[in-house]
Amino acid sequence: MAAVAVHQFAPCITCHAWSPDHSMIALCPNNNEVHIYRSSQDKWERVHVLQKHDQIVSGIDWSPRSNRIVTASHDRNSYVWNREGPEWVPTLVILRLNRAALCVQWSPRENKFAVGSGAKTVCICYYEQDNNWWVSKLIRKRHDSSVTSVAWHPNNILLATTSTDGKCRVFSTFIKGVDTRDSKAGSSSDSKFGEQIIQLDLSFSWAFGVKWSPSGNTLAYVGHNSMIYFVDDVGPSPLAQNVAFRDLPLRDVLFVSEKMVIGVGFDCNPMVFGADERGIWSFVRFLGERKSSFSGSKYGSQFSEAFGKFYGQSKTGVSNDGIDPSRSRGGIHENCINCIVSLGEEGSSRTLRFSTSGLDGRVVIWALENQEDLSEYL
Repeated sequence: MAAVAVHQFAPCITCHAWSPDHSMIALCPNNNEVHIYRSSQDKWERVHVLQKHDQIVSGIDWSPRSNRIVTASHDRNSYVWNREGPEWVPTLVILRLNRAALCVQWSPRENKFAVGSGAKTVCICYYEQDNNWWVSKLIRKRHDSSVTSVAWHPNNILLATTSTDGKCRVFSTFIKGVDTRDSKAGSSSDSKFGEQIIQLDLSFSWAFGVKWSPSGNTLAYVGHNSMIYFVDDVGPSPLAQNVAFRDLPLRDVLFVSEKMVIGVGFDCNPMVFGADERGIWSFVRFLGERKSSFSGSKYGSQFSEAFGKFYGQSKTGVSNDGIDPSRSRGGIHENCINCIVSLGEEGSSRTLRFSTSGLDGRVVIWALENQEDLSEYL
């Protein structure tokens, strides 16, 4: 089993993030607060409660170098929390949104952060030294629906977004005076702020959980149609692949190496996807079980089993999860996994440990060190 630790923090967890040394975790227990726990003698002790938001906190990110926490909420605001002595001091960031903020992430250099929203806009926030406040610039009129996730390219300029309009987009976020012209960034540093580099129309359903590979050469995101999409050479002539699977849709993904992706979602069990030597991606197996595939007869009867289960629930109102006891849907998590966070070193080309949290209120730490059948992808 790849899971090395399971912690029950709350009845439900919306999102979570780790401190730079991974000794503390910040999480939202599905309300307007952020709880910070510290590990002490194999126990978790709640040491801080951050209370400034008025509605559910939908996004948390903890910067690994500057040790700052940024939060986003359905109250349309964002706060940057700085540690001053024993307390966390908040700074309000005016996002100028008329709908909920849905996700947030620090840029690799931690001089900016991006906020996706239900207002069809993305806020790029940066600090103005002269006025001593955080300023937001908006990428408008590019999305047709809510922005569900954001992901920074390693060059600190390109930003990928997914939306419930089914599209994945990549934008330039170059801000004069904040970013520098870098030859390593290629043509992206010559693009204007808000310029759309590419729009990917691969999914015909809601899109979630976009991530870049450690090198920034590959982009991955998921659709609500039980598919995951991989895009190489993001630019005028991208190379795209899609992998369909028979299980429930994913909500988030994480690159643990250039050739391996972990996907989490409604199946309550992390899924492993790998690329072979030709660069062809495929589903490998569930992380919480050993078998990589099921017999054809098992899959052939899946529709009838699913229909029987649904019919039984609709008639009696009682869950009939015992129809297929041989197949573990989750096992460790008992509800949808909505967040996956790397526990590797910043800037590392691979991640051997990561954590997941879900609507069951659990945080699970997973390790890949002893998974011999996955070593070819790491």
